[in-house]
Amino acid sequence: MKAYGSDKRLPIDNPDSIFEFEVPKPTALGHDILVRVEAISVNPVDVYDRGSNIKKGADPKVIGWDAFGVVDAIGADVTLFQPGDKVYYAGAYDRPGTNSDFQLVDERLVGNAPTTLSPAEIAAMPLTALTAWESLFEQLAIEPSDHAKNVGKTILIIKGAGGVGSIATQLAHLAGLTVIATASRDASIAWTLAHGADQTVNHRHDLVKQVRELGYHEVDYILELNDLTRHWHEITELIKPDGQIVSTTGSTTPVKLIDLKSKRAKFAWEWMYTKSFYHTATMITQHDILNRVAQLLDSGQLKSTLNTTLSPISAQNLRRAHQIVGSKHAIGKVVITDLI
Repeated sequence: MKAYGSDKRLPIDNPDSIFEFEVPKPTALGHDILVRVEAISVNPVDVYDRGSNIKKGADPKVIGWDAFGVVDAIGADVTLFQPGDKVYYAGAYDRPGTNSDFQLVDERLVGNAPTTLSPAEIAAMPLTALTAWESLFEQLAIEPSDHAKNVGKTILIIKGAGGVGSIATQLAHLAGLTVIATASRDASIAWTLAHGADQTVNHRHDLVKQVRELGYHEVDYILELNDLTRHWHEITELIKPDGQIVSTTGSTTPVKLIDLKSKRAKFAWEWMYTKSFYHTATMITQHDILNRVAQLLDSGQLKSTLNTTLSPISAQNLRRAHQIVGSKHAIGKVVITDLI
């Protein structure tokens, strides 16, 4: 079968930065399902991981963590799916990725695809939806259905127009929170307001000043999706006593948690791959989350964050998608599909 990947770190304008090659079609065993991949999306993690950690002379690395497809075969222990089912998922960090004709993925990480959306609209959602859901409802411990508890509480989402931010703003709004999201350009501000934000501030300027000018001295929750090191002082200033913070980006320097001591604020990391990487007992929750997201999409309560569609799936279009996402100015998601 065809696959796409890298065997060395190269600039994305180099044709060898992502290229096509042949690999054996895998066989589904155990809890794995074999999916015929029909649409994929590109995330910042794809750009970061392209060509990295590859030893000289090793086989090319197949990346990609978002897909829509059809179940082709199932392992003997599979109970959640049958051949022919339409599915979507973000897969696992330590296995070959979605940039191939077929992919093996553990059934517990896979959701039943929405029925009312196009393949491209569906493929835009898994990784970012899982990250947003886990950030808000697991790490920040917000109750998604308890509007009475959430009304009057405020969340600041740093980088509201990105893939995760575009979903987190919607989910937080649905939960009843007042949503302040950051965006820096007219197009990203308009996108963010159309995807659940109540108000916006510019992350290129002083967030403390801007949030307080909106009438909020402090906020109950902060979801950091862009440069924790740069925003740490603003985060510690803006979080309420007993407030909660979650970061998805990591930090280039040690996080100075002592800054949170006087406020008794809680800090947590979110990595969507933790459950699959460590094979935790909670892996099945990603199946459940994706099914709940599919229901919200089909009911119209949640909108796909697809913004750019390329076709067909090819090395050339993957390089183009990586250029768009790597520019750090992408709004929403970039999807590549074989289906028009």
